[in-house]
Amino acid sequence: MSDWLPPPLAFLFSTLHTVLALAVSIHVLLRKREAGSAIAWMGLAWLSPGIGVILYLLFGINRVHRKAYRIRSRRELPRLLRLPDAPRRSDHLAPLELAVDSLTGSALPPGNRIDLLRDGEETYPAMLEAIDRASTSIALASYIFEMDDIGRSFVAALARARERGVAIRVIVDGVGSGYLLSPAYRAMSAHGIEVARFLHSLRPWRMGFLNLRNHKKILVVDGRMAFVGGLNISIDHLPGSDPPHPIRDVHFRVTGPAVTQIAEAFAADWYFAVGEELSGESWIPQLGPAGTAEARVITSGPDQDPARLSLLLQQAINCARHSIALVTPYFLPEERLVTSLMLAAMRGVAVDIVLPQSSDNLLVDWATRAHVAPLLEAGCRIWRAPRPFDHSKLLSIDGEWSLIGSANWDVRSLRLNFEISLEVYDRDFARLIEQQVMRRQGRRLTLRGLSRRSLSIRLRDAAARLLLPYL
Repeated sequence: MSDWLPPPLAFLFSTLHTVLALAVSIHVLLRKREAGSAIAWMGLAWLSPGIGVILYLLFGINRVHRKAYRIRSRRELPRLLRLPDAPRRSDHLAPLELAVDSLTGSALPPGNRIDLLRDGEETYPAMLEAIDRASTSIALASYIFEMDDIGRSFVAALARARERGVAIRVIVDGVGSGYLLSPAYRAMSAHGIEVARFLHSLRPWRMGFLNLRNHKKILVVDGRMAFVGGLNISIDHLPGSDPPHPIRDVHFRVTGPAVTQIAEAFAADWYFAVGEELSGESWIPQLGPAGTAEARVITSGPDQDPARLSLLLQQAINCARHSIALVTPYFLPEERLVTSLMLAAMRGVAVDIVLPQSSDNLLVDWATRAHVAPLLEAGCRIWRAPRPFDHSKLLSIDGEWSLIGSANWDVRSLRLNFEISLEVYDRDFARLIEQQVMRRQGRRLTLRGLSRRSLSIRLRDAAARLLLPYL
């Protein structure tokens, strides 16, 4: 350093680097729970003068959690907290119920009806019909909102609802629905629809938010009917119409008390994004029974404990006695989830995992092939869902418990994204989910098939797996 800087400047630069790197190290030691992440950030701060500190300030600090904490300290957010006073279950899934009670602090209300909708062909007409019948309120959130034929039909339906006096709030993700330009946001704004772009900013010092996305797909109509699942608003979800990039998926229509929790989840996101409270009977009514299923909302994201969804999945896997049936479009879970699945297979649980034959992310496909060998060695069965790309997210345990929603089995969904899931205790529904998993089972992935890859391909896949925290 002294070769190109005068000694006083070199001393000043070295002192400043030491102070800043020490400050980063202290913050990391106090805030980062995972040792690998902590070591990486501290190493970057010390070994990359200036650059390491800037990168940590942009991407290493969870400002979303800090903002959520400030919001909670200022006022009472719409509450998901309603602890149940009904008798708890006494079967082998009782520890799962207790764990989710603790993780969420919310009730597991009975009396819900959940209908499965296949692809956009069944989902979009049902959603548009619900919007056209709305009389008081519409809450809509979508990660991707394309202004194609499907997007335009939704904007038109929302505009008609606004003209007849329905209160409307829409959240589109600040990146997923267009970062520089968002045609859907502009179209809805032009119609006078109240719409927010979630965590969107062009300011360089807010670049750390780019990696934190609202991945939820929610529609709540009049506070009495809700839709959740994996479908974005895009013509690609109409595989029968031969779109450019066809996607298969499932969505769910929910009626009953769980709709109140879904509405509260949207209200919390809306307040986080805009600062407006949605309350009262028009937005969040108390609902009576509509079916027989017990169902509870689990929200997750960087504004809460980032390990919440991962802990829930671990507990569900650990409670399994007979079967685990899983479909996910992206499968790059944390090592502890891989270990839980391996142990389940080793104790005799039938573990079936269905992944797309090819996803919409080539790097993820490469990394997945380098990630699954231990599962196959432990006795898990991994299947490839035939094309087109299957974007479904389904989990069933022992034909009794199910998990549906927006979250994938990757670090992005488990740690970084704002997600919504719905756990369901209902045997008929769980068996329906199992059937959906079985129908997607195409060719089986084998250890022999993986080992027959050439050395160059195996190295490529292993290198892609190193990007696991960022894919």
